[in-house]
Amino acid sequence: MSLRFTNSLTSRTEAFEPLTEGKASIYCCGVTVYDLCHLGHARSYINWDVLRRYLIWRGYDVTYVQNYTDIDDKILNRANEEGITMQAVSERNIEAFEIDMGRLNILPADRMPRATGCIEGIQTLISELESKGAAYSSDGDVYFDISKAKNYGKLSGRDPDEQQQGASGRTADGEEIRKRHPFDFALWKGAKAGEPSWESPWGPGRPGWHIECSAMVRQELGQTIDIHLGGGDLVFPHHENEIAQSETANGTTLAKLWMHNGMVNVGGTKMSKSLGNFTTIRALLDSGISPMTLRLFVLQAHYRKPLDFTAEALEAAATGWKGLNAALSLGDRHGDSLGWSTAAPLTEGAMTANGGPADTALVELEQRFISAMDDDLNSSGGLAVLFDLVKPLRALANRLERGEEASLPEPELKGLEERWQLLRHLAAVLGLRWEAEAATSLDDGAIDAAIAARKAAKAAKDYAEADRIRDELGAQGVELIDKPGGVTEWIRA
Repeated sequence: MSLRFTNSLTSRTEAFEPLTEGKASIYCCGVTVYDLCHLGHARSYINWDVLRRYLIWRGYDVTYVQNYTDIDDKILNRANEEGITMQAVSERNIEAFEIDMGRLNILPADRMPRATGCIEGIQTLISELESKGAAYSSDGDVYFDISKAKNYGKLSGRDPDEQQQGASGRTADGEEIRKRHPFDFALWKGAKAGEPSWESPWGPGRPGWHIECSAMVRQELGQTIDIHLGGGDLVFPHHENEIAQSETANGTTLAKLWMHNGMVNVGGTKMSKSLGNFTTIRALLDSGISPMTLRLFVLQAHYRKPLDFTAEALEAAATGWKGLNAALSLGDRHGDSLGWSTAAPLTEGAMTANGGPADTALVELEQRFISAMDDDLNSSGGLAVLFDLVKPLRALANRLERGEEASLPEPELKGLEERWQLLRHLAAVLGLRWEAEAATSLDDGAIDAAIAARKAAKAAKDYAEADRIRDELGAQGVELIDKPGGVTEWIRA
């Protein structure tokens, strides 16, 4: 079976045929940085991290771009509430986002452009749309005229003519007065008193939401890309509008493949702040749920299906992860005594890459993993292979944890090493890594004292001592984050 993904644009599962053989250009819609990220963000970015990891493992040269929306009404409202600047709100939440993603073992994007860093490109794109008659000005705002877009609604299946007919009884006030059609959307918003703004041919103002991504895609990856990613809630209006403005301006396809993940439900109801069932990544992990348990929980469901978040489902994931974690720990905790190496490269064909003899059963398991993941990124099928690999490894891990010798014939021990190497390879494709289970008993004061001692050791160029302190804190569940200017922050991992 060839590598196949479901294309939201066609509602069909299609063979992946990139623009350039062996390469993959990917744009993922990022966060609007007005608050901490929630479980829905975790679901989305874990899924797309696995897509990226899998394509790399399969030999593709992947360029992965994910943006920050750092100018938006929500950010401005939060800044006004707190009496601080929009930039301060954005920087705080970008930093928090990066910490949360790191805890979940999500690879940083190759490039992470910000909307405020793309103002020139945004204005250029608006001007092109205006010159083509697809944009119009109204009281300092600039709108996209959807009647100028070919096949508007092709992604979401919405018919703008039906929307126009259904709008006859609406009260025309505010923005609706300035728009020619209910589906027309803002490309540029005229400045309001006290808001950040940029000079433009249409007067001072700031970009609309949808135009940001179109400009950043073009700036970072070009006019047409292989894959555009996002949550199912972005299909309309955001992605529909991206297609309209990009394809009208560029005269070519924006993305060959559109992929969208399903929503997170809490007790069968869509998670939302208004319903009070909203959970941030930070709160969930700080409550004691391990990052890899959360990652496993997300990957047990197909990325396109709804994910129901319940205490029972999370507990089941924790139980499953305990077994996987015990097996993965063998190399890190007992590799020296067993003579096992963690240096083998993570490449496709782990069981046959060296050209030597390989266990047929393990080769078949690896092929099962590939077949599952090739079939529209079936992560639950991939996990099933990992669990098939675990049982004999867990038995060995339990024996070693009890302080017993391995006491196994060399061929059997070698076979277990090959099984562990395959487990390690495939777990890495899913972004799963061994976690130290012991939580820290250190209080905040003791952690701060250890950080001060490490700083003093580094100042004295005693780097071995500084590394020892870092490793000791890590073993007790404290992760250090070195920041510019010699500042060190920490989190309980």
